[in-house]
Amino acid sequence: MAFTPPTVEQLGLYLGLEEIDGDRAELLISTAVSLCQTIVKPLPEGAEAVVLSVAGRAYVNPQQVSYETIGPMSVQRPQGSGGLYLTKSDKSALKSLAGRGGAFTVDPTPATADPSPTWPIDDLTGWAEDYEAGWGYP
Repeated sequence: MAFTPPTVEQLGLYLGLEEIDGDRAELLISTAVSLCQTIVKPLPEGAEAVVLSVAGRAYVNPQQVSYETIGPMSVQRPQGSGGLYLTKSDKSALKSLAGRGGAFTVDPTPATADPSPTWPIDDLTGWAEDYEAGWGYP
């Protein structure tokens, strides 16, 4: 199954909002998809969660407000908690969903490698009695 962008209704459910500005939400979702595609293209199945997270952050805090007081209530948000951006965990989640970003090993041995010794061996004594030139012997 391929990636399908989240809908405006899904963003509203994600944020817990009964009413949502459809045009604004659609813009944020499409922009979040484009932003996610800067990390992984095409977006893998499961990237909907990252897109919703990115669009949701921008929807609830577009001005990047970090501290707000209204009457007796005050709220402080972490710095950089608004606008449209990818966090480090968003980027690693996208890479992980695409099958990238994990540990790996590289075997430099060629497929045609032969495990037998390359020095001259005598069948009886283990060493060649008549050494050939080029093996370090005259």
